[in-house]
Amino acid sequence: MIATSPEVALQGYYALHSKIYDATRWSFLFGRERILQHVAAIDHPKRILEVGCGTGRNLQSLRRRFPSAEIIGVDLSSDMLQVAQQKVPTVKLLQQSYDKPVSGDFDLVLCSYALTMFNPGWDTAIVAAAQDLHEGGLMSVVDFSHTQSGMFRRWMGVNHVRMENHLWSLLRSEFTALVDSRHAAYAGLWHYGMFIGRKKEAQFG
Repeated sequence: MIATSPEVALQGYYALHSKIYDATRWSFLFGRERILQHVAAIDHPKRILEVGCGTGRNLQSLRRRFPSAEIIGVDLSSDMLQVAQQKVPTVKLLQQSYDKPVSGDFDLVLCSYALTMFNPGWDTAIVAAAQDLHEGGLMSVVDFSHTQSGMFRRWMGVNHVRMENHLWSLLRSEFTALVDSRHAAYAGLWHYGMFIGRKKEAQFG
């Protein structure tokens, strides 16, 4: 795999942040437990893929909630994956970009604060997730959505995050929405979104 320039930049960013990620992100990565609560209320997946699994915080939660499930995490950063493997040794981890399906036949694909950092590639990742799910499988996303503050939007761009409300329409077109909501953070400085959708039945003819 030959990394693109944006991927090289992200790898460098997370090489610096991997050691402090868990200590700092709790203060603004909202909704991560709530999205899994929604998933557990809908289904009990047996085969799970987390895209952009980072340091494994969500992998730990997935393992607690679904102890018998096969869980695979994929991430571009080897530094983040080293931390994740120490936390959750019972999951399989893959270092690669998510621009094509991993293997297919998953019950659940989780993207937690990952897609807004795939620039370019967020749309390709959503399509790959649809291909990785069996019919009726669940796509679960919690991520940044939008902000009215140009200054904050530019600051998030420095941190490789795109906040332009761009994820949700493509998710709705690829999946049948079960949860599709936006939530204000820090008195409305910015909003994050939660989405859970079922893979649509294939259309023939």
